[in-house]
Amino acid sequence: MSDNSFKPYIPPEQSMKEISFKAILLGIIMAIVLGAANAYLGLLVGMTVAATFPAAVIAMAVLRPLKGTILEENLARTTGAVGEALAAGAIFTIPAFLLTRPPVWEKFDVFKSSLLMLVGGVLGVFLIILVRRTLVQDTELPFPESVACAEMVKTGQKGGSNAAYMFWAMGLGGLIEFFTSENGIRLINPYVRGIFKIPGLSRISYLDGDNVLQYKTPQAAQMKGRLFIETPAANAAMTGVGYIIGPKLAALTFSGGVLGWLFLMPILLFISGDLNAVVSAFGGDWTQAAVSAYNAQIKPIAVGAMLVGAFYTLFKMRKSLVTGIGRSIKDVKKSQIEGSSGLERTDKDLPFPSIVLAIIALIIPMVILYNIFTKNIGSALVAAIVMIIMGLLFAAVAGYLVGIIGSSSNPISGLTLTTLLIAALMMVIMGQKGNPGIAAVLGVAAVVCCVAGVAGDMIQDWKVGHILGGTPWRMQIGGLIGVVAAALTLTFSLQLLHSTMRIGSEALPAPQANLMAMMSQGIVGGEMAWPLVVAGMLLGIGLILIGSPSPMIIAVGMYLPLRATACIFFGGVIKYFIDSSVNRKKPTPKGKTIVENVGLLLASGLIAGQAIMGIITAALKGANIRMPASLDNPWLALVIFFLLGFILIYFPYKKMIASGEYGKKPESDS
Repeated sequence: MSDNSFKPYIPPEQSMKEISFKAILLGIIMAIVLGAANAYLGLLVGMTVAATFPAAVIAMAVLRPLKGTILEENLARTTGAVGEALAAGAIFTIPAFLLTRPPVWEKFDVFKSSLLMLVGGVLGVFLIILVRRTLVQDTELPFPESVACAEMVKTGQKGGSNAAYMFWAMGLGGLIEFFTSENGIRLINPYVRGIFKIPGLSRISYLDGDNVLQYKTPQAAQMKGRLFIETPAANAAMTGVGYIIGPKLAALTFSGGVLGWLFLMPILLFISGDLNAVVSAFGGDWTQAAVSAYNAQIKPIAVGAMLVGAFYTLFKMRKSLVTGIGRSIKDVKKSQIEGSSGLERTDKDLPFPSIVLAIIALIIPMVILYNIFTKNIGSALVAAIVMIIMGLLFAAVAGYLVGIIGSSSNPISGLTLTTLLIAALMMVIMGQKGNPGIAAVLGVAAVVCCVAGVAGDMIQDWKVGHILGGTPWRMQIGGLIGVVAAALTLTFSLQLLHSTMRIGSEALPAPQANLMAMMSQGIVGGEMAWPLVVAGMLLGIGLILIGSPSPMIIAVGMYLPLRATACIFFGGVIKYFIDSSVNRKKPTPKGKTIVENVGLLLASGLIAGQAIMGIITAALKGANIRMPASLDNPWLALVIFFLLGFILIYFPYKKMIASGEYGKKPESDS
């Protein structure tokens, strides 16, 4: 339902500078930097942070002194924020080519990776244009993040911006990464881990029927009385993630870590056979042996739970999915009949015939690439058909879901997993097996994942532009430029991270990419640890039956290192504490907005700063520039915990107090 009474911030009849060299250049730089930063973050903790808010702040901070207009800022933000969306699509799928066993690629294929991202990103922009008008004009869709961003930009026009908070938080996040990273000066060891012997388990008894059996040997007693423990990581980015997603989601993520590492892991150590032989293979290092056992036996359980969680998420959204598909079809027919002649400036898209021709043209390189993967033109055509149908479907779905819950919660990994399963089934039917079939499946999933990520981000940014009075076709050009810039550079960032930190290792777990690799290989090649995966699926069903809020998030928490989920939980606790402290002051709505904005900018700055420094230190290592060894003291990490907690609580609270927006009665009561 459209709202004909809506009036944008800049009226349609007002002419204002919008596309400019400085706006496009800034957007390209942000697309590249934010794309690389979020690629690092996503590989580290399995999630990215929507770049709309950071890009808006940077655009205001840079263009305001250069006398840029609000619409130039809007265009720069639209161009720059799409880099994060493309990174989200890429990291969930592209690294999977390296994570299959044996790997489909021995190293990143720059050309094929860039082509998959480029086609997926450009298709995402073109496909979401088809439903832009329907979605942005629908008053029943709240677009929570778009409205918040638009209000922040309008407030910045009236009274300046809080960009300083984000920029110095970026500096702090970068410093923390530099002094804790393996590639930087390891002044601080960010966490403590170990295997601890449990007192009282020198002799263990258990029942076997009517008989009581005991471990008699010292080796058996030593093997059984162990527990893996790991402290939270002193990590700016993961703390920022926990702060942004809030205490509930942070606690759910951490609960997965508790379930996997502190519940299932001790059971695994207790019931396993002779682990002493395994420990000997690791030079007597119990910690490494435990991590290896976890990767081999607990992670497949997490994969099964993620699989059920993904489909359960889609099932809960089934009505929204059907509605989104229906609106997509209706909107295409409407565009064919009406065209764009006679429309106001704020309602003009790129020409519909050009969009359709571009979509058709993009199918051709995908058929060629899929044929290279499969060496079978029939299988390549089937893969391309699945790709375009699922891409169109999930572009509309992603746009609709973003209108309801925002792009930060857009379940693109679940949508991609659905595509992967369909593509894998089609490849099996076509007789494709082994690495060629796996490559085709991952190629389809990669394009669709990029489509869903970019489509969701674009519709969120275009809704901001709709509120501010931007011109749609100009924003669409900005989005295409940002996608191209990110696609042509992101592979090099991924390649650098893989060569220095190894994607799939404990340093960069890449949970979604591992899931995609295991699922595609398991279906096409029949090499999945099915009993453990089935056990995980049953665990996911159990979580659903007890009413768990998000089985998918719990499963991701099982997959990640315990120090990561514990640090995310630490960020969520900080958010809970600041919210409780602020509520006791009875803030006005404006006061609450001040706290939310300042906290969001600080947390985003911490994430961006650490991620950018991670890329820099990885580049230094890749260039064989070694940082000097330093203290490597884990106790200094306590200082980081205190510092991060202090700035995320003190500065938002102080800003609200300084504004005086608290302790006031509503006007209706006065």
